[in-house]
Amino acid sequence: MSEREPILNIPGVVTALCLAMIVIHAVRVFLLGDDADREVLLAFAFIPARFETSLAGTWFPGGAAGDAWTFVSYAFLHADWTHLVVNVLWLTVFGSAVARRFGTLRSLLFFAVTAAAGALGHLAAVGTAFVPVIGASAAVSGFTAAALRFIFQAGGPLGAMRAGGDGAYQVPALGLAAMVRNGPVMGMIAVWIAVNVAFGAINLPMPGFEGQIAWQAHLAGFAGGLFLFRFFDPVPAA
Repeated sequence: MSEREPILNIPGVVTALCLAMIVIHAVRVFLLGDDADREVLLAFAFIPARFETSLAGTWFPGGAAGDAWTFVSYAFLHADWTHLVVNVLWLTVFGSAVARRFGTLRSLLFFAVTAAAGALGHLAAVGTAFVPVIGASAAVSGFTAAALRFIFQAGGPLGAMRAGGDGAYQVPALGLAAMVRNGPVMGMIAVWIAVNVAFGAINLPMPGFEGQIAWQAHLAGFAGGLFLFRFFDPVPAA
C-alpha cells in the first residue's frame, strides 16, 4: 500500500487547479446561455486578433489588461466535457509528480508560464487571425515535459531503484543532452508529438466559433516546460 500512496494523494495545488477548471466549465454549461458564454470566450479565451493593430482588434473586452490576462485565463476554459476530462486526468498524472517536486507556489507559476508559452506559440503560428484557443493543454504539456526531466531517473517515480515517499520526486533531473540519449524519455516524447500532430485536424465545438485543437500551442507549452524547468527546479543538479 505504501508504494501506491503517492499516486492516491494528489497534491493540493493540482486538486485546486482541476477543481477551478471543472467549476468554471460547469458554470458555463449549466448557468450561462450561448450569448453570455460567447462574451466569456471573447473576454478570457486567447484570441490573436486582440493584437491586430487596426480598429478590428480594439473592441475585445478587457482592453490592454485583457490582452495580458488571456495568456493564462484561456487555460481554464474548455470546449466540452471530454476536452476538460482529458486535461484534468493528464494534469493529475504529470502535474502531481511535478507539484511534489516544485511545491505550491512554483507549480502555480509554472502553470502560468507554460500556458503563456503555449499562447505565444499559437500567436506565432497563426498571426493575428481570429483563431481562438482554449484549454489547459499547453500548460499540461509543460508539466509533462517537466516530469520527463526526472521521473525515469534512478530512484525516481518510474526509474530503477525507486526511492520511497517524496524522495522519489527529489532525484537530480536529466540534462537536455542526457534526455536525447534516454530511450524511455525519447519514446514518450515521440508518442506525445505524434498524437498531438495527428489530432491537430479535429474540430472542437465552441459556441459561435469554429475551432481546432491548437497543437502548435501544445508544442510550445511542451518546449516551455522542457527548457524553463531548470529555473523552477529546487533540486540541485547532479
